[in-house]
Amino acid sequence: MKAIVVTDQAAGTAGMTLVERPDPDTERLASLSGANYGDVVVEVHASGFTGDELEWPSTWIDRLGRDRTPSIPGHELAGVVSALSYGTAGLSVGQRVFGLTDWTRDGTLAEFAVVEARNLAPLPGDVDFTVGAGVAMTGLTAWQGLFEHGRLQGGQSVLVHGAAGAVGSMATQLAREAGAHVIGTGRAASRQKALDFGVHEFADLENDALEDVGGVDLVFDVLGGDIQKRSAALVRAGGTLVTVTGPPEAWPADGLAVDFVVVSDRGQLSEIARRVRDGRVRTNIGTVATLDDAVAAFNPTERITGKTIISARP
Repeated sequence: MKAIVVTDQAAGTAGMTLVERPDPDTERLASLSGANYGDVVVEVHASGFTGDELEWPSTWIDRLGRDRTPSIPGHELAGVVSALSYGTAGLSVGQRVFGLTDWTRDGTLAEFAVVEARNLAPLPGDVDFTVGAGVAMTGLTAWQGLFEHGRLQGGQSVLVHGAAGAVGSMATQLAREAGAHVIGTGRAASRQKALDFGVHEFADLENDALEDVGGVDLVFDVLGGDIQKRSAALVRAGGTLVTVTGPPEAWPADGLAVDFVVVSDRGQLSEIARRVRDGRVRTNIGTVATLDDAVAAFNPTERITGKTIISARP
């Protein structure tokens, strides 16, 4: 099978290489290298890649700290189940699925991927594979940040940083659907895109004073640094700052600060897929490229907005 691999952490995305790797042996799934009880083989149709995952230790070492390169990056996928191992539940061969793979195992930038069945959910037949891959990571990150960790409720206000980005636009849509007042931030050029995704107000981080936003019940942070520190002061008593950038650098005076790593959840994936089908949320996809062109897609000469998706099948 074709796959993208990385071997040099210092090289970043420039160190990605397209190679030929052995196909998963579907007749001997239980004995696959890295395959365990409860795994499935997925014929990948579309996959995604998060820009900073080459900085994650899990891309380079396994849970015991051993080097695992050359490793296949990418952890978002949509495709078709081609084989099952013992212990799988809720899935069948030939079924369309989407979800996330484990961080410390080979990922999805390949024609096949071995995934724990529990990390996948059925993908409705009228939802395109590209869309499925595009909402797996972004949708789960937004859902868990808003509702699990941020405890967002209708009538509250939420400040979404990077509201025109892949994750921020999903958080905007889910928060608005839940009945929250959404204030988005971003570059001046992103204003209209953020408004199109449903923010009620937009703060231009290049020209507007963030402090003019006023108090909010929840901050959804994807930026970190100084913006996160200034945002903490905006959280009302009892509110929460939620971040995906690592341990919080600032805490609200009378609230919580939470950092989290997204995990796959079949029930949440199904809720997201339902909203996609109903037209309540839409993807924010910037570029779709083939595996042959994936390396160039991850090293663009111009700024790309939205999620980059790799199509592994015609």
